[in-house]
Amino acid sequence: MMREMKSLTKKILIVLLTFFISIPPVFSSQQSPALDTCSNRRLQEGLEACLRDLKLDKAAARNKLSVALVDITDPMRPQLAEVNGDRMMYAASLPKIAILLGAFERIASGEMEFDRATEEKLIRMIRNSSNRAATEMLNRVGKAYLADLLQSPKYRLYDPRHNGGLWVGKEYGKAGAWKRDPLSNLSHGATAFQVARFYYLLETGQLVSPEMSRQMKTILSKPAIAHKFVKGLKSRPDAEIYRKSGSWRQYHADSALIEHNGRRYIAVALAEDARGGEWLSRLIVRLDDLILRLHS
Repeated sequence: MMREMKSLTKKILIVLLTFFISIPPVFSSQQSPALDTCSNRRLQEGLEACLRDLKLDKAAARNKLSVALVDITDPMRPQLAEVNGDRMMYAASLPKIAILLGAFERIASGEMEFDRATEEKLIRMIRNSSNRAATEMLNRVGKAYLADLLQSPKYRLYDPRHNGGLWVGKEYGKAGAWKRDPLSNLSHGATAFQVARFYYLLETGQLVSPEMSRQMKTILSKPAIAHKFVKGLKSRPDAEIYRKSGSWRQYHADSALIEHNGRRYIAVALAEDARGGEWLSRLIVRLDDLILRLHS
């Protein structure tokens, strides 16, 4: 009898251990450092060298390119590098990630149902960048509600102390702007730093809740548009990409949480140039090399 009890106890412990190991790590805001305090000299020098090698340093000097790179291989010790990180730029469809956040805040409060139809619209909005889905979800979330949420003390994803950040002041269609951002008068704007913060909060379970963060991350997976960062990393099929991009006329933006070869990092780039899409495709390869090299 004792032997059977010991055997049963051992099996239970193995099951419990397997269960807890399988749960993705979740970190509280008390544990996570403020990202703007995490600048890293080696990463900064590496980022600036990448821009020089690609001859993009002049575009950055003209404020036509902004980049943020965050090594989160150890999420509790993020390492930040940025060039023009607080520069507010037109970001086209990239700020649809803000609508995603607003939808999950509504879902968490019971004001919106996370049914199959809603999930499919959110997926089309993010992976396929559907303007129709984005407009519908923005109106369901509420324009004023989303603007308040982005500026709220809880998130500060639009923060005057960092020259703005994520902003959605217009539907994704022909309708005029509802409310342009207060600092730069943009309808769909972003700074590289605040977009990087969005992904950092997502990865550490601080967007709405750990479970909601995981669901949002799933929606950001499997990008359906193969340009910019996705095009650049096509030669590295083992890289997992959680991503949202944006393009309109000469404006090109991309943002991603990337898991590659045991490393995790956030890359954000915003460009104002007709060649911007190609810039970003080449840049992400160099940034990937940089992260892997620093951990070699």
